[in-house]
Amino acid sequence: MTPELSSRKKVVLITGAAGGLGQELARQFLAQDWRVAAQYHHSVLHQSDPNLLQISGDITQACQVNQMIQSVLLHWRAVDVLVNNAGIAIDDPCWQVDDVSWEQQLSVNLKGAFFCCRAAAVPMANQGGGHIINIASFAGRQGSRGQSAYAAAKAGLLGLSASLARELGPDQVQVNAVLPGVLPTPMTARLSQDQRSALVKENALQRLNSLDEVARFIVFLATMKNVSGQVFQLDSRISPWT
Repeated sequence: MTPELSSRKKVVLITGAAGGLGQELARQFLAQDWRVAAQYHHSVLHQSDPNLLQISGDITQACQVNQMIQSVLLHWRAVDVLVNNAGIAIDDPCWQVDDVSWEQQLSVNLKGAFFCCRAAAVPMANQGGGHIINIASFAGRQGSRGQSAYAAAKAGLLGLSASLARELGPDQVQVNAVLPGVLPTPMTARLSQDQRSALVKENALQRLNSLDEVARFIVFLATMKNVSGQVFQLDSRISPWT
């Protein structure tokens, strides 16, 4: 990395930045004096900051992802960290998952993340390094009733993270995955009280995670230089090692 690049403010691109975790990530990166490029699809962030660049785009369309990366490079000349946070979950047993729902969940949760990784990898390598953080899910590690499409996509994201860590390591590009746990976001707001209680009981600490703690961990992880190819689970659910 050149002295010019090492002395400037760091740039993070967050996908799905208008969601609950995305907004908290943007807030905390900004608080740490990062430049934040915030991708949104339908809803903008209700934040205003000279270090915040909001970018509209559909991550399931490769051409729009490429344009998004180019916009960040034109504006700030670098992409130091990519947080693939955009996600969607449509809960149904497999026999009720129609073709549209299946394609939609794989497109947003896996294909879109791949497009973003692919588009960011070259500029990161050219600038001497970078860090890709993929927001996966415990469902992708262990499976979850009623979430066959979502779990399949998130399991694919875990495999993608491991493969990219091997491919991009020689170019000093780190790739890690984070399992944030169940968070108070619009995605989980539709859970019934019984479903929420069952999730609480699965946690050894008998409580769910918070947006603040997950975002603080991701901001810290983004600054680490010697960690790649790892999966970080941030709640207290326990599963056997595989």
